[in-house]
Amino acid sequence: MATATEKLTQLKPAVSGLNQISENEKNGFINLVSRYLSGEAQHIEWSKIQTPTDEVVVPYDSLSPLPEDSAETKKLLDKLVVLKLNGGLGTTMGCTGPKSVIEVCNGLTFLDLIVIQIENLNSKYGCNVPLVLMNSFNTHDDTFKIVEKYSKSNVEIHTFNQSQYPRLVVEDFIPLPCKGQTGKDGWYPPGHGDIFPSLINSGKLDTFLSQGKEYVFIANSDNLGAIVDLKILNHLIRNKNEYCMEVTPKTLADVKGGTLISYEGKVQLLEIAQVPDEHVNEFKSIEKFKIFNTNNLWVNLNAIKRLVQADALKMEIIPNPKEVEGIKVLQLETAAGAAIRFFDNAIGINVPRSRFLPVKATSDLLLVQSDLYTLENGFVIRNKARKNPSNPSIELGPEFKKVGNFLSRFKSIPSIIELDSLKVTGDVWFGAGITLKGKVIIVAKAGVKLEIPGGAVIENKEINGPEDL
Repeated sequence: MATATEKLTQLKPAVSGLNQISENEKNGFINLVSRYLSGEAQHIEWSKIQTPTDEVVVPYDSLSPLPEDSAETKKLLDKLVVLKLNGGLGTTMGCTGPKSVIEVCNGLTFLDLIVIQIENLNSKYGCNVPLVLMNSFNTHDDTFKIVEKYSKSNVEIHTFNQSQYPRLVVEDFIPLPCKGQTGKDGWYPPGHGDIFPSLINSGKLDTFLSQGKEYVFIANSDNLGAIVDLKILNHLIRNKNEYCMEVTPKTLADVKGGTLISYEGKVQLLEIAQVPDEHVNEFKSIEKFKIFNTNNLWVNLNAIKRLVQADALKMEIIPNPKEVEGIKVLQLETAAGAAIRFFDNAIGINVPRSRFLPVKATSDLLLVQSDLYTLENGFVIRNKARKNPSNPSIELGPEFKKVGNFLSRFKSIPSIIELDSLKVTGDVWFGAGITLKGKVIIVAKAGVKLEIPGGAVIENKEINGPEDL
C-alpha cells in the first residue's frame, strides 16, 4: 500500500495536467487531499463537551427590537448580501436541472420566491440587497439561462461557481478524469464549505466589500423559511459577531442534524460522523443536545477574507465514497457550518422552527402546497388555524417520489390543518377537496388501484380498500 507521501507525489503531476480546472482549484484540491492523508482530524474528547450558554447560543426572543426609523433599517440592509446554495440538482425528486427551479407553490419556483422576497425588501426600504447564487458545474449553465427572466427586477443577481474537483480512484489515488472519464462523472463539487475560498476566487467577495457590504446571509435554496431577518442582522452588527449559525430546537425528525457545543472555550459544530459509536444514542437524544443546525449562516465578509488568506479554515473533511461505472471513487468534502470555530466572537441564535422549512422530498411539497401555508409577498406563512406547533408527519410511497407523479395523483392537495400523520403506500389516487384529520393510513393492496373520492373527510382511519371509505 502506497504511503501518504507517495500518494501525494504521484497525485500532484496528475492534477497539474487537468486543464479543465483553474490553478486555484488545483491548489485547493491538493491542499484538501494532503490534509486528508495526514489524518489531522480533530479528536473530540466526549467529557470536555459542554452545553452552550445563552451568551453563546442566543435565544431569538432576547434579540433587541429593531430601530423604528426606516432610514436606520436601510443602513442595515445596505450592509447585506444574500447568498443561496444553488449547486444541487432536482434528481431525487425526479426533476432535471437545478433543484431551485422546481415549482413550489402557486406556480412559483424556489428561485422566484427568493427574488420576490428581495424585491420587496429593496422596494420597501430603498436599499440594494444583491442576490448571489453559488452554483456547481452541474447547475451553472441552466441557472445562467434562468436568471435572465429576472433582468427587469430591482435585484442585482450575481452567480459564481464553486470549485470543481476530480474524483479520486480509491485503488491508486489517481484522479478519475486521468483514466479517460472525460464527462461530468469524473468531477464533483466539494461541499458547501468550499463557499469561502470560492467567494474570493470568483472576485465576488472583493466586489461586495468595495460596495460597503459587511455580512453575507447564506442558506440552502430549498429552505423556504430562510428569509432575511433584520433582528439577527442588527444583533450581529451591534455585537461584532463574525459568524452566526441559526439553530432550532430538535424534534425526533432531526436527530441526525449537527448540533452546537462549547468545547475548550470555543463554540463548534458537532456532527454525527464525529461522535464515537458508544455515544451516538446520547447524541440523538433530545434531552442533552436540544438544538440542531438549520444551515442558515450569517458571516462577516472581512473575516472570510482574513481567514481564507491565512489558510486558517481547516474544517473537518467528510470522505464521501461513491461508485462510477463500477469504479470505487472518493470525494472529499467540507461543510460551511463546521467553520464556526475559526471565527472570532462566533455565536448561534436559537430561532423559531418557522425559519427551517426545507423541501427535500414530495412529502415536504405536500405540506407547503396544502392549506397549512399561504403565500404573501413571496413568503410562505403558516396557517394560524393549526393549533399544533409542529407539522404533520407525512410518508408517501415510491409511487409519489417524483414531482410529476406526485402532482398527477392529487386532483387537489387535501386539507391537512387538523392532520397529525399520514402514511400512503401503493397505487393511491386522490380526488379534489379531500380533508384529512388525525392519524390517517392509506394502503392500496398490490396490483389494486385505490381512488379516494372527492370531498371525502377521513379522520383517524386506516384504509386498505374502497370498503373502508
